[in-house]
Amino acid sequence: MITEDWSECAESDDDMRETECKAKLSDRITIAIFVLHVVTTILFSFGVFLTNVDINNDQSEIPFLMKVELPVRISKIRTYRLLLSAQFVHLLTIVIGTGLVNSLLLTLILHVGGQIDVLRSWLIHLIPKESGGTRESVVVVTNKIVRKHQRIILFSTYIENLYTFISFALFTLNTTMICMLAFLVVSSLGSPDGTERITKFILFYTITNLESFIFCFAGEYLKNKSKTIGTAAYNSAWYNLRPQDSRVLLFVILRAQKQLTLTAGKIMDLSLESFANIMKASASYMSVLLAMQ
Repeated sequence: MITEDWSECAESDDDMRETECKAKLSDRITIAIFVLHVVTTILFSFGVFLTNVDINNDQSEIPFLMKVELPVRISKIRTYRLLLSAQFVHLLTIVIGTGLVNSLLLTLILHVGGQIDVLRSWLIHLIPKESGGTRESVVVVTNKIVRKHQRIILFSTYIENLYTFISFALFTLNTTMICMLAFLVVSSLGSPDGTERITKFILFYTITNLESFIFCFAGEYLKNKSKTIGTAAYNSAWYNLRPQDSRVLLFVILRAQKQLTLTAGKIMDLSLESFANIMKASASYMSVLLAMQ
């Protein structure tokens, strides 16, 4: 479907320019997301790699990136470094996979936004006010507009079906993780290594909130973009069309009133309001923990 959109936009320089603009923006956002995830993982792991560990001391706990229970005792520093490196690769693979899911969502949503802008351009230039248009050309353009609108709706439905349960699992896990991180931050206050621990927790807290924000922003962006279709159809020169042609635009306006949305498990619409509610809930939990301390 994306290939069809690019082939269709190749017929017009303005449409191709709009599509390329969204594609370049997607590339920049994808690179930024991957860099942020990788840098966060490196900063989190940096302190553990630089720690001087005494393998022969049975009284001290050997630090790892992720706590594990080994069936055998580590007796060589080389074995410890090898296991630490394996954990780092595992952690890096996880965050890169998460970044891939997030960047793919933004790429798909931005593509839909670009195609909506193309559709709006067609509606605005449906009939030039100065020259008017022939009956045949108007019918061709209106049919093209309807097909484009249907394809945008279908593509948005595909994205919704693909990400609805992913977003539900993500919001459930992220909400739990935010509460746990808040508890760890509060419990680290006043401890000897509190500053170092809080810095690590804040890094992951930022990434966790960023994932929630990306999904909520994508839902808000899609919803607001879908509103503009009806506005563009209403502001077009529909009054210069014949009644049988203007009825086609009426159906476009009516369908555009049903906004395109992303949901979390078909339960909650993803929007910036949803993200604000998550942040308020985490702040309330943090204040309760501080009061109980």
